[in-house]
Amino acid sequence: MNYGRIYNFAAGPATMPESVLEEARDEMMNYRGCGMSVMEMSHRSKMFQQIADEAEADLRELMGIPDNYKVLFIQGGATLQFSMIPMNLMKNGKAVYIETGTWSKKAIAEAKKVGEVIVAASSADKNYTYIPDCSDLDIPEDTDYVYICENETIHGLTWQKLPNTKGHVLVSDQSSMFLSRPCNVSDYGMIYGGVQKNIGPAGMSIVIIREDLIRDDLKDLPVYMQYATHAGADSMYNTPNCWCIYICGKVFKYLKSIGGLEAMNERNVAKAKILYDFLDSSKLFRGTVEKADRSLMNVPFVTDSAELDAEVVAYTKAAGFENLKGHRSVGGLRASIYNAMPAEGVQALVDCLKKFEAERA
Repeated sequence: MNYGRIYNFAAGPATMPESVLEEARDEMMNYRGCGMSVMEMSHRSKMFQQIADEAEADLRELMGIPDNYKVLFIQGGATLQFSMIPMNLMKNGKAVYIETGTWSKKAIAEAKKVGEVIVAASSADKNYTYIPDCSDLDIPEDTDYVYICENETIHGLTWQKLPNTKGHVLVSDQSSMFLSRPCNVSDYGMIYGGVQKNIGPAGMSIVIIREDLIRDDLKDLPVYMQYATHAGADSMYNTPNCWCIYICGKVFKYLKSIGGLEAMNERNVAKAKILYDFLDSSKLFRGTVEKADRSLMNVPFVTDSAELDAEVVAYTKAAGFENLKGHRSVGGLRASIYNAMPAEGVQALVDCLKKFEAERA
């Protein structure tokens, strides 16, 4: 059932699986006979503890998370992690960052407030339209970690091959690609992501961090900013974002039900191909990212003018397609086609864009 829903191409908060929304609706007033909503439930109750435990177990199964990694549910989005990461991981006060777009650039700015940041590679020279070669980076031996944003939401590019960190810890912001494809967690020291793009409601980040990176010597760091605090309390140091954990848990079960991350990746590849094939054949529209580095999640594209871009946004909105305006910092157009966006939605968008192009031929 559609419920009059539109195709929502927002970059986050973003579209969610209808089956998950339906389950939450059915449990809204009375969760499994307990007489109250999850939003009213004590986070210290056995019932909510079961919700949180199942969510973590399902995420571990989906990603194959090794036992020596902690899974943390931390309030706040990825932006908070821009600060928490250097505060917690800079033992020597030095880190290497790769600059590939707006979000890695913001992370760099925050890390510079904590210690020395070496930008070992950047694609700023071509307006972040490609991933730089990171096979032989100049990484000082005393570097604490190497940081990447694995999928840049605004500029629409993604890493197909991880950087050669030369034995140093790799930290990755996976916010807008989290659970979109299989991931070998052991390749990273830490993976994190704000959940509002591809997993759940806004207001929380999931942090997957190797246990040896969690420090207990940060006595001067505010207690809530320490990973040790959240790890030691199983993400229950204070009242967590209960509703978000609950919804994310349902999304994890949904992903398991369709065949896991391998199946999800197959869907995402096929879905993105529909849009990219159109852009590559169009005389009016064109993608902005080098083909080898295109994101399966966020697809930026343009016409020949900002005025025509604005016409496209108005035209698609009138046809029932929302949030196709590009980010305010870059303009143009952008379709975010996360896990929950059905292939029919992408095809319908392409049909609409084809109609727009034909009318102006």
